[in-house]
Amino acid sequence: MPELSKESRRFIDDLRLYLFSSGKNDQEIKEIAEELEAHLEEAERNGKPIEQVVGESPREYMEMISSEMKFDKKAWLKYVPLIIFGAISFSVIGQLMENMRLSYSYVFVGGSLAVSILFILLVFSVFKYTASRQVSRVKEFLLMMIPIFVNMVLFMALIFWDMYTELPGIELGVTASMIVGAILFVILIGISVWAKTAVLLVMLAAVHVPDLLLKMTSLGLEARLITGLLATYAMIGLYFFYTVKKMKKTEAVEG
Repeated sequence: MPELSKESRRFIDDLRLYLFSSGKNDQEIKEIAEELEAHLEEAERNGKPIEQVVGESPREYMEMISSEMKFDKKAWLKYVPLIIFGAISFSVIGQLMENMRLSYSYVFVGGSLAVSILFILLVFSVFKYTASRQVSRVKEFLLMMIPIFVNMVLFMALIFWDMYTELPGIELGVTASMIVGAILFVILIGISVWAKTAVLLVMLAAVHVPDLLLKMTSLGLEARLITGLLATYAMIGLYFFYTVKKMKKTEAVEG
C-alpha cells in the first residue's frame, strides 16, 4: 500500500488536534482519523486530490466532524488539572529558589486558578485556529507564544501583588514546600514531553536562572534587575530564533 502524501498526513494530524482541542474522546478521534486515512489512501490511489474527500474548506470539514461528536467531560477532568499545575509551577519554583518556602495569599491562589483557566482557553483556541486553517509550522509556533506570554505577564502581576500586599493566606514548611515543588516540576516535564516542546522549560530557565546566578555577584539590586531582564529576553530570543530556523528548514525539506 502506498504511503500517504504529506498533505494528507498533515490534514489528519490537524484534524486530530482540532478534535482534541474541542474536547472530544481520544478513542473516537483515533477511529475517525483511521477512517479518514483509509478514504484518503483510496483517493490518492485513484489520482484524486484531497479536496475530493474533505471538500474545499478544511475548517468546515473539521467543524462538521466535531459537531457530530460529544464533548468528553471525563477526559478533560484529567487534562485540566495537569495544565493548571504546569502553569503555576513557574511561581512555585521561583519562590522555592528564593527562600525554600511557599507562602501565598488566598487571592493569589484564586487568581492563579483564573489565569490558568484563561491560559487553557487561549491555548486550545490557538490549536483550533491553526489546525482548521493549516498555517505553516512557523506561524503556528509564533501564535502559541501569545497565550504563553499573556500567562507569564498575568502571573508576574499576581506575584508582585502578593509580595507587596498583606493578605491572608497559607504558608508551608520547607519539607512540604520541596515536595510540592518536586511534584510540579515533574508535571511540567510531563507536559513538555506530551506537547513535544521544550518551550515551558526554556521559559522557566529564562525567568529564574539569570536571577539565581546574579545573586552570586556583587551587583546592586537595580543592576541585577536590568541585567536579569536582558538575560531573560536574550535566552527566550535565542530559543525562538533556533526553533523558527529549525521549522523553516523542515518545511523547506518537506516542500
